[in-house]
Amino acid sequence: MTGFLTLELRRSLRDVRYLVIAVALPIGLYLLFTGLFGAHGQRAQGLPQPVELMVAMIAYGAMWAVFSTTGPRIAHERAIGWTRQLRVTPLNPAAALSGKLAATLAAALPAMALVALTAVLSHHVQLSAAQWAALLAAMWAGVLPLALLGLAIGYLAGDDIAFPLTMALYFALGALGGLWIPLSAMPHAMQDLGRALPSNGVAELGWRIAGGQASVPRAVLVLTAWLLGGATAALLAYRRRSTRSAH
Repeated sequence: MTGFLTLELRRSLRDVRYLVIAVALPIGLYLLFTGLFGAHGQRAQGLPQPVELMVAMIAYGAMWAVFSTTGPRIAHERAIGWTRQLRVTPLNPAAALSGKLAATLAAALPAMALVALTAVLSHHVQLSAAQWAALLAAMWAGVLPLALLGLAIGYLAGDDIAFPLTMALYFALGALGGLWIPLSAMPHAMQDLGRALPSNGVAELGWRIAGGQASVPRAVLVLTAWLLGGATAALLAYRRRSTRSAH
């Protein structure tokens, strides 16, 4: 199990798409947005521009980190027969799935930390040690539903469609979830949709913690609902794929 987890982590850190989209893109967007909107004043969440944008881009980077290490990769592994090879090793299916999920969540940490470091170095963002710890921990836990959704895509979608499907979902969740522009700038119907998305829930956790607010019931409820749905979808997809492979 430890060897499998180490292998998965190494593959993630060597993945060019992970490095570009999960790390470089959020950092680039953070610098672009703070340059366009200015480093002073407040945005819709009542936080300084650099802080609010930092949280949004931490969520954005973490999303692609968990998507890139699940959906497209698992679909490709199925296509080349790697998944079948794992079944003949001593590693049992539950351990393989758990290891994949653990590696996926671990891959989100560098993307999140580097965006935060960029905000500190470029715009002198300051939070207390407790706020930094709570913000990163809460947002890291918040991407679990997205990781499970990525697992479901990986076990259901073909190798040719998994990457474009994941990319489309990534951009849609970012745009509609209020990570690019505040939900308050959108029509009311889109605001309601955005608040129901896991991308907004992850960012909401960070915004509340950065603003010194402990109450995040809506975000927790949204993410819990997506967690249950994602876990169900991932489990059903994995069982379906395992059943097909056994015949």
